[in-house]
Amino acid sequence: MTSVRLRGLLPALAQRRTRVLPAAAAPGGTVAEAVGVRVERAGRAVLDDVGIEVRAGEVLALVGPNGAGKSTLLAALAADLVPSAGEVRIEGRPAAAWTPGELALRRAVLPQDAALSFPFAVGDVVRMGRAPWAGTEREDEDEAAVAGAMAATEVEAFAGRPFSALSGGERARVALARVLAQRTGLLLLDEPTAALDLRHQELVLRVCRERAAAGDAVVVVLHDLGLAAAHADRVAVLHDGRIAAEGPPSEVFGEELLSRVYRQPVEVFPHPRTGVPLVVPKRAHATTRRTANRTIRHS
Repeated sequence: MTSVRLRGLLPALAQRRTRVLPAAAAPGGTVAEAVGVRVERAGRAVLDDVGIEVRAGEVLALVGPNGAGKSTLLAALAADLVPSAGEVRIEGRPAAAWTPGELALRRAVLPQDAALSFPFAVGDVVRMGRAPWAGTEREDEDEAAVAGAMAATEVEAFAGRPFSALSGGERARVALARVLAQRTGLLLLDEPTAALDLRHQELVLRVCRERAAAGDAVVVVLHDLGLAAAHADRVAVLHDGRIAAEGPPSEVFGEELLSRVYRQPVEVFPHPRTGVPLVVPKRAHATTRRTANRTIRHS
């Protein structure tokens, strides 16, 4: 590199080094919020007048049936989607007031699909999460952040394998490791357990709880109401683009609400040991089914 080009880069590097880095939020403080958010697609309101707060030290689960607006709300909170009306704020500022680089220091996003066009090694994919910190004083944390994220998601064993050679569940864990390595105070995770087995579903939600306990704000889209009830501090039930109910799972998960929202009769009862709400569909009793089967066989 010529000395002229080097001199030209030095001011830019110095500016990155002096960038104002995000400070940790106070416990319970609002890290992000949606205020009267409306999102329209093809002339239809996918979200309509939605308001929600995301707080430091909490896991907030977004639940609801397919098409209720969960992923759209997550994208709006991430400032990846501009609302048709209303406003999203991150750290008290309108999301549009932050540059992409500033946002990347403050929130990390896990989309539903983890796809890469090139055969990057797993370790390199996780290291991508550190890109926003390049040129800042926290760049020195890169190796520790990557190693810690890979250990938390149990992907160290295939660090050198191509990402494209992994199973769907392995890719999901590597994608989560990248998000964790980013070390932001706000994590936005879209269906992180969808491709995972039972053990790794629990691992992912346990990691979410650990991050919240450390002071981060975590928003996670879930379809499994049992996981939401067991691991979330608050749940927001979305229905037809609106929030039908929001609060602790023990207060929100009621039979009438869930049966209406999901259009499927359910039963809700406390776990006999933990008291956590268990949500199960109402099904025909086994005796009824056996009687029906006998009737069919003899007809």
